[in-house]
Amino acid sequence: MQIVASNKKANHNYVIDLKLNAGIVLTGPEVKSLRINTASIKESYIQEKKGELWLYNCYIKKYSASNNIENNPTREKKLLITKKELNKLLGSITKDGYSIVPLNLYFDKKGLAKMTIGLGKGKKLFDKRATKKDKEWGIKKQRLLKNK
Repeated sequence: MQIVASNKKANHNYVIDLKLNAGIVLTGPEVKSLRINTASIKESYIQEKKGELWLYNCYIKKYSASNNIENNPTREKKLLITKKELNKLLGSITKDGYSIVPLNLYFDKKGLAKMTIGLGKGKKLFDKRATKKDKEWGIKKQRLLKNK
């Protein structure tokens, strides 16, 4: 698995409850551009439109050797998941107040572009502080155990 882009802020801003792998519909030059690691999903988000999931604001740089004049680097891209997973996600969004967050963009073993998406709830400021405190304590604990 070759990771192309990751959203490091997702775990900071959300409590991720469920992770799923989804296919992503791309054009040829976009795939070639991804192969040379020219993508960013830091500010991207996922929304439901007409019973399908769409990825917005995902930046994929224009492939230099492409003759495609009409290249929009942040065009919306369709995500491919099963109907059962889609119904589960949509139910959680409407009923429980969850958000769908893109986590990783990668190539699988077959060479297909995939995205790991997470179902998460937004953290409050005190939750972020508690997470940071626990992380710092874990580091301190490891140092203490190492020095003994």
